[in-house]
Amino acid sequence: MGCDGGTIPRRDELVRLKKKPEQKDKDAERQFRWKHCALTQLRLQQPIVMCRLGRLYSKQNVIEALLDKEKMTEACAHIKSLKDIKNLNLTANPAYDETKDDKSSPYICALIGLEMSGQFRFVALWTCGCVFSERALKEVKEKVCSVCQTPYSDDDIVILNGTEDEVEQMRVKMEARIAHARSEKKSKSDKKSKSTAATATITSTAAAESKSAPTATASSSTIVAESVDTANASAVDKNMLAPSTAKVSGEGSSKGNGSKQMVPNKRALISDKIGVDPVFKKSKDDYSVAKDPKASAVYKSIFTSHESEKDQKRAHWVTYNPFYN
Repeated sequence: MGCDGGTIPRRDELVRLKKKPEQKDKDAERQFRWKHCALTQLRLQQPIVMCRLGRLYSKQNVIEALLDKEKMTEACAHIKSLKDIKNLNLTANPAYDETKDDKSSPYICALIGLEMSGQFRFVALWTCGCVFSERALKEVKEKVCSVCQTPYSDDDIVILNGTEDEVEQMRVKMEARIAHARSEKKSKSDKKSKSTAATATITSTAAAESKSAPTATASSSTIVAESVDTANASAVDKNMLAPSTAKVSGEGSSKGNGSKQMVPNKRALISDKIGVDPVFKKSKDDYSVAKDPKASAVYKSIFTSHESEKDQKRAHWVTYNPFYN
């Protein structure tokens, strides 16, 4: 069966063994994650953005995915709008060589110059988007960005391209932050609705007061007018009573001081004032149309007091006389 000539076969040459699974090249995977978009797996292009989970994207690809939902993958489903991403302020590496792309990175830490290639942990601030190495950020004790002087908190620190455990921690923080933002928005809307209701109540009250003000003014003006009319009437009565009172007082003084003063008759006083009125004369009992010098003969002929009607033996067409029925 062969093996002539003194050859000695090995066991792995005679027995087939189970092949070992291929292992990923960790360095190649690390470089790919830091230089390619997590959405389209294409080369990162400026402007570069990050999400709350610390993944890197080309902003143009994210906008296209938001416009066309079919391009959005499940891993990026937490990106609902441009508010869920943040522009990164990256510091260019002056020593970057495109021909040696696998050995250098196009960006470095703004504080200590470490290359952002994945060999060192990098973080970004959500408030301003500045990127630093974690080592440099720990050395800064103040919670203020060293590049743009923007204050930040621990919740604003996002780990770029973290491990699976770190991604889960940031996912929990993201959900808590979203819930807090919704509660604040709801409280603001409630306050706004309450203020709107209060404003409407004040407006309605003011309108009711403005409506009641003219009514009160009209009533007050009516009262004033009535009081003026009453005062005028009282003044007229006094003027009318003054002459008669003077006459009565004069007669009383002539007869004697001991006699009682006569109370003037109001009807007589009024008749003295309006006695000259021709209409009032016609209302007296002793008035007759036949004796009125101003009435015409035709006008007098329609009444029974006319001479031509005294001997008439039939009922008059104007006045009803029961003796002729």
